[in-house]
Amino acid sequence: MSPGPSLAVVMNTSLHSGHRAGYVCALAHGAGVGLYGLLTVAGLAVLITSSPALFTFMQVAGAGYLIYLGIKSLRGGSGAMPTEGHAPRDHRGAALSGFLVAFLNPKLAIFMLALFAQFLDPQAGVVEKGIMVATVGITDACWYSLIVALVSHPRFLERLQRSAKLIDQVFGVILILLALSVMLRAGGLV
Repeated sequence: MSPGPSLAVVMNTSLHSGHRAGYVCALAHGAGVGLYGLLTVAGLAVLITSSPALFTFMQVAGAGYLIYLGIKSLRGGSGAMPTEGHAPRDHRGAALSGFLVAFLNPKLAIFMLALFAQFLDPQAGVVEKGIMVATVGITDACWYSLIVALVSHPRFLERLQRSAKLIDQVFGVILILLALSVMLRAGGLV
């Protein structure tokens, strides 16, 4: 729930494709987080965290995706943001962005392992595990839906629309810097 690539992607989607696409992005992000929860209870997250090559591959793939989104934001910095009723309906792209920014973050596997180790009894049944997985996915989707509601509020949106080109450039730079940071850490340079 801290500022990072997920927040930038959800906000950028909301601002450029409208609040409906923002909600789709938030829900897909929650699904990506929920999938990590499912992988954790199934034991597959241990594979991701114990295999340095797989972990690094996922970090680099995630960083590559962030660079793509950053360049797209820098190129798309036309200064035009949709007004409600005229927002593009790119829900598939919004869903893909939300899901990928969550799923290509292998640190989620570490987080889920730490979280579930604290709260989930190893002898827990399918129902208890399902409730835990659903809780993390739904909580994540609700958090990012709240972000969508805030940035889509008419008062806030008007201010953002006046600074659209600058916001595009800032989001693009932030995403690229985050990606470079991930790549430096993945390469052991930091």
